[in-house]
Amino acid sequence: MKGYWIARCHVTNEEEYGKYIKLAGPAIEKYGGCFLVRGGDQTELEGGKYERTVMVEFESKEQAMKAYESEEYKEALEIALISSERHLVVVEGV
Repeated sequence: MKGYWIARCHVTNEEEYGKYIKLAGPAIEKYGGCFLVRGGDQTELEGGKYERTVMVEFESKEQAMKAYESEEYKEALEIALISSERHLVVVEGV
């Protein structure tokens, strides 16, 4: 069964967050992640303030967790935590 990262994000420091994007993409792709949604135009209907949405598909939930817990992603995550407010969930799906 596939695994997905779904992130809702409010960027608080654009310059620093740009560094996150440059590091996170290759780290996620190394673990087989395929971006289905990465920013883009969206319409907030409920919940507000999270103007950025990202969805990444992996071969499995376990593979998605490996990517999140990887050394390659660790540096990117440190930058994300100081440059954004976000919710991220790893979920099993079809």
